[in-house]
Amino acid sequence: MRVRQLLPPALTTSMAALAALLLPAAAPPAAAADADPVQLTRGFYVDPHSPPAEWARDNAGDPRAKQIQRAIAGKPMGRWFGAWDADVRGAVADHTGAAAKDNKLPLLVAYNVPGRDCGGHSGGGATSAAEYRSWIEDFAAGIGDRPALVVVEPDALPQLDECLSPDEQRERTALIRHATEQLREKAPNAWAYLDAGTAHWKPAPDMAERLDAAGLRNAHGFSINVANYYETGESGDFAREINTELRRNADYIKPYVIDTSRNGNGSNREWCNPGGRKLGPAAKTGGPGGAEMLLWVKTPGASDGRCGIAPDMDAGQFSPELAMRLIEGR
Repeated sequence: MRVRQLLPPALTTSMAALAALLLPAAAPPAAAADADPVQLTRGFYVDPHSPPAEWARDNAGDPRAKQIQRAIAGKPMGRWFGAWDADVRGAVADHTGAAAKDNKLPLLVAYNVPGRDCGGHSGGGATSAAEYRSWIEDFAAGIGDRPALVVVEPDALPQLDECLSPDEQRERTALIRHATEQLREKAPNAWAYLDAGTAHWKPAPDMAERLDAAGLRNAHGFSINVANYYETGESGDFAREINTELRRNADYIKPYVIDTSRNGNGSNREWCNPGGRKLGPAAKTGGPGGAEMLLWVKTPGASDGRCGIAPDMDAGQFSPELAMRLIEGR
């Protein structure tokens, strides 16, 4: 995840007010798939193999283990897929299959776009457009007809203008659009959400334009605040600003979900392992201001990179100390 460029608070406030006036008249287009994965299942899936769950199991004698199991590992959260999965189709099939056995709804994150994170703490991804197209096709096929929620490539669209040439921007947009098409075709019972970044990073008109160009019409909705810390209300304001722009310029709006995994104390405008943050509301349907769902997309306790209060922890690495800080709000 990269440094977020901040927008003036006055601008976001005025745009939020405009959104409140315009959105009641808007109606979302038909969903990308007729099926409703929420109705097809009974609650969100709790992954017994998540990093915090495995840590708690492997360190049962540690005095922190019970707290981490109760407050984090026992909650539904996203499972991230990337090049570290040697057989992504099999890994996705195993994960969604385990959830289906329990009649639960899993949350998956596709995170393998070329040039990921602009080469930052979470850099990596597929080595070519062709490799990514094959990868996302396998990812979608791994879901098959099982119910699922999918967040598509966090930060990929917000970062378009931060490290890519114009040709690379067009290529990435086309790759995200291909992802939406593959998920619609091969995973008909999944809801896909394109990532729209966070409040105070990119202006809502820019994000609405990028989302639409990247195939938002094919997807069920978009995600806000993935792996960040902004309060739920603040994130919802930004989502409604995006929908206002979509309604104005593309004649549709979309549902949105908010990552609340670490937003219990809001943001101090630092994004990379800041101190003083806290767990946010656990996964649920509905949310303040019209959110479709509140979700733990980011794994609480997973490092943002070698920075902040975890200078020796690689991005994605689970830290019991980071987890405890989120539990205790310190």
